[in-house]
Amino acid sequence: MAEIAKNLINGAWEEASGGKTFENRNPADISEMVGVVTKSDKTDVDKAVKAARGAFNEWRLSPAPKRAEILFKAGELLTKRKQELGELETREMGKILPEGLGDVQEAIDMLYYMAGEGRRLSGETIPSELPNKDCKSVRVPVGVCALITPWNFPIAIPAWKIMPALVCGNTVVFKPSNYTSLSAARLVEILHEAGLPRGVLNLVHGRGEEIGEHLALHPDIDCVSFTGSTAVGQKLAAACTEKGKKVSCEMGGKNAIIVMDDANLELAVEGAVWGGFGTSGQRCTAASRIVVHSDVHDKFLDMFAGAASRLKIGNGLLKNTDIGPVISSVQMEKVLNYIDIGKKEGARLVAGGKAYKEGNCARGYFIEPAIFSEVTPAMRIAQEEIFGPFVSVMKAKDLEEAIGIVNGTKYGLVASIYTQDVNKSAIAERDLDTGLVYVNASTIGSEVQLPFGGTKRSGFGHKEAGGRGGAIDMFTRWKVIYRDYSGRLQKAQIDR
Repeated sequence: MAEIAKNLINGAWEEASGGKTFENRNPADISEMVGVVTKSDKTDVDKAVKAARGAFNEWRLSPAPKRAEILFKAGELLTKRKQELGELETREMGKILPEGLGDVQEAIDMLYYMAGEGRRLSGETIPSELPNKDCKSVRVPVGVCALITPWNFPIAIPAWKIMPALVCGNTVVFKPSNYTSLSAARLVEILHEAGLPRGVLNLVHGRGEEIGEHLALHPDIDCVSFTGSTAVGQKLAAACTEKGKKVSCEMGGKNAIIVMDDANLELAVEGAVWGGFGTSGQRCTAASRIVVHSDVHDKFLDMFAGAASRLKIGNGLLKNTDIGPVISSVQMEKVLNYIDIGKKEGARLVAGGKAYKEGNCARGYFIEPAIFSEVTPAMRIAQEEIFGPFVSVMKAKDLEEAIGIVNGTKYGLVASIYTQDVNKSAIAERDLDTGLVYVNASTIGSEVQLPFGGTKRSGFGHKEAGGRGGAIDMFTRWKVIYRDYSGRLQKAQIDR
């Protein structure tokens, strides 16, 4: 039986004001309707923002350790429901169950990490240049936050945004992707059950083109955190900046793995398969380019193509499945179109690249993992984000050329190098123009205690997740306080 996803506004679950709904279907088998989702309009957004504004003052005055206790309880509840939510995520967006469970685990990790931050929202206390005066800086919440998330990590990415926003004392209006509304609703349900006061966290479902911009640019929204395409993110960042809103956008990637001539090729192939085809390549961190030293290029390509051909395509709930479907018919057509573009550009299709309709896959959006060789850096398939199971393999004569190829796109999210030479890895760490660098590991896999985000057109504003420069900085403002207890007028710089 299909589930129902409603909005949560001011502590009450309710249908959209217009009474409209849309269906969420399993991309592995579109005959299965996973859920019916309420379709919000601008009226619902206005109600949600009003509720968040009304709850803000009381929530910001609640002690941060008390706010954190709610997150800790939510972490316990989510842990108990991990299997349930992992399976729902697999049905709703298609990733294989181990990845779905991993996505939920990342949200659990973020809940516990940010719960700890409730006792660590520290500023500074420093000496004054004047007698009988002290100086300190403190963090204060930004206000009402609009959080807009994609479908590829329907539990983890919302957790990256919601948990730090809440522990810092902000109130939230959360709009998830319409493809993964049910997963988002279950996460909000758990936070609500954990004891959030009404109005602190509000959920509105709907299509981004219909309510996303209205939410982000609403006059009573103070802060916007968006994860999605570069085109939308750039437009949103410009509009929010013009209106004086604090904004952070995590956007696209054209990530690469460098394989040097001294690399452990078995390990590099394993990393390339996971990086290129994990989540069917539908990750902003997906390794869609592999830059291989010319001395080992042919051997690596043979090993890589062989490993890709052995991947089992199918429903992500089945135990032996390695790669599930892409999210929609639109995304499937986009990937298959890029297959044609690659051929027309003169690249050689080494493996895959066709729609896969065998057996139980006939009613889903499945694509055989595609590998192109003889790719040059200027080709569209080497420059544009495809967001599917599609990898371009390129040659480089040395490390300098390889780094130049990696850096030669408008994106700068993540890069990786496989080498046994510590000096080469040190040069790569220094010279790769990306927000994240992996050494002898694939481009997929971040940890919540460190900031996540890219350079160039991969990101704008503060980073996600934890650590210095991460989400705590996004969801707080600095306030500096001077207290003079001298009993007389002191003039800084003049009275010294």
